[in-house]
Amino acid sequence: MMNTWNNMRIFIMRHGQASNLAVADAERPLTAEGIDEVSTMAQWLKSLPFEFDHIYVSPFKRAQQTASTVNNILHTHDKPTTLNFITPSGSVNDMHNFLDGCCDDKQSEKRVLIVSHMPLVSYLVAELTNEHSAPIFQTASIAEIDYDDIEMTGHLQQMVCPSDFH
Repeated sequence: MMNTWNNMRIFIMRHGQASNLAVADAERPLTAEGIDEVSTMAQWLKSLPFEFDHIYVSPFKRAQQTASTVNNILHTHDKPTTLNFITPSGSVNDMHNFLDGCCDDKQSEKRVLIVSHMPLVSYLVAELTNEHSAPIFQTASIAEIDYDDIEMTGHLQQMVCPSDFH
């Protein structure tokens, strides 16, 4: 897909399927199925013709496990960066401002992966795109956005989910 926007390609990923055990929400781990979903999606990300400049992740255990699995499959040198404001009830405005700040150095094109939760991932797609639609994410699904750092908005290119590969 040709990039028609300036400077940023944003991939927003929901964590894999998590356990419903009676533990605190922030401590819920991925299930075996969740790890398989994440591995499938990480293989798809690995097939893309570029590497990620940054991976940002929620502090919650299931998102951390998702980012770690993706990072291991991509063989990324840098450890994912934890952002405390991208939890399920996090602020899309804070993330939008954070991403706009990332564009300040005007590197040719940035490629960013964000690993978080519903409903934040859905609201974030709506916040960052001209379409303003908030898609429902299956577990481990990824939305790809071409983002214009001058206009501070983007276009949803595609949604990819594990079931696309089975």
